[in-house]
Order: sequence, then structure tokens, then C-alpha cells
Amino acid sequence: MEGNSVKMENSREIKDMLYDHVSRIGKAVSSPKRLELIEVLCQGEKSVDRLASEVAISMKLASAHLRELRRAHLVETRREGKQIFYRLADPRVADFWVMLHSLAEQQLTGLREALKRMTAEPEMLEPSNRDGLMRRARAGEVTVIDVRPVDEYRHAHLPFARSMPLDELAGRLDEIPREMPVVAYCRGPYCLMARDAVDLLRQHGYRADQLTDGVAEWQAHTRRS
Repeated sequence: MEGNSVKMENSREIKDMLYDHVSRIGKAVSSPKRLELIEVLCQGEKSVDRLASEVAISMKLASAHLRELRRAHLVETRREGKQIFYRLADPRVADFWVMLHSLAEQQLTGLREALKRMTAEPEMLEPSNRDGLMRRARAGEVTVIDVRPVDEYRHAHLPFARSMPLDELAGRLDEIPREMPVVAYCRGPYCLMARDAVDLLRQHGYRADQLTDGVAEWQAHTRRS
């Protein structure tokens, strides 16, 4: 009996240790700003100062958050001169972010309502339309524009998409055909750049809509298929 008791105790210690290791991921992503940093890093490698600017926090706070993500092996770094650049440690980190926010949107009524308010105008194209959208883009029946910064487009973009950064869009409207619909996308459902782009396009007479997906959502769907 004593041997069985020791064995059970050891098993309990092992299980506790395993769950403790897994919980490190949960602890690392327990901050809203760390989640936002992951979303931005889904778009490609960025310097600490760029990341701080993107998520509207100080360099000191950004560095602290990034260190926590690095301790959990969710991000990696490289140094170039005095600058430190961060990137996701594995493509599955992006998949994890997509799975996490998708689950939250499914389970949390408050989040769904907030998303509806945020995107009441324009209406968003649902992810289920992604295959149909690609068929139309391939056939030249719709113009897909990527309104993220150009370095993010170069890192990865949706098939058939044109790079039209939001801050350049007003001056490049003549590059967009008026005879067909326009679909804009940015970093995903929590990014407002595509919404602002669609507002601008509609003001100038274009038939425009916003795609829910960003590159991370698209790639996660592709890896699951």
C-alpha cells in the first residue's frame, strides 16, 4: 500500500508540473497588450520601437511585455546594431491567436456586440466567403486591396491582392477600377484600417466591402484545410 501511495503522489507531482508548464502560455497571453503585440507580429518581424508605436504604449512597457512573450517561447529576437527585432517563434503562434479570438467571439456575447458596433458600417464579408472571393478575384470580377503598411504586404498577403496602404489610398484611387466591387482587408477583425478604407472608397462612389479575415486568419484556414 505504501508503494502505491508513493506512486500516486509522484504521479500527482508530475501532473502538476505538466499543467504548470502549459499554464505559462496562458499567463503570457493574459494581457490585452500582449495579445495585440502577437496580432501585430502575425504581420511580420518588427522592431521594439515600431511595436510600441503600433500598440500605443511606451518602449519600456513594450519591452517588458515582449520579454514575457519570449519567456513563454512565443516570440524570438534578433539584434541589428542597437535595434532589437521581434518575430513569432512559430507559425502555430499565429494559429493560436486566430483560434483564441475565434473562440472568444463565439463564446462571449459582449465581444460579438462590440464587433458589430465597431463594424456597423461597412458590413463585413464573413470568412465563409473566402473561397468565393478568391474565385472572383482570380476571374477578375473583384479588386482585393491590402491596406496594411507595405512591409507587411511584402511579408505575406492574400492571393491576387494589391498593396494599397491606407495612408496612400486617397492619392491612388485612380489605380482602382470603378466598374467592379472592391474588397479591403487589413490585419484581421480587430483592425480598423480596412473599415476606414471602405468608408473612403464609398465616399468616392466605389462599391466596397471589408473582409473579416487578415493574413493570419487566411493562413490558419489554409493549414487546417
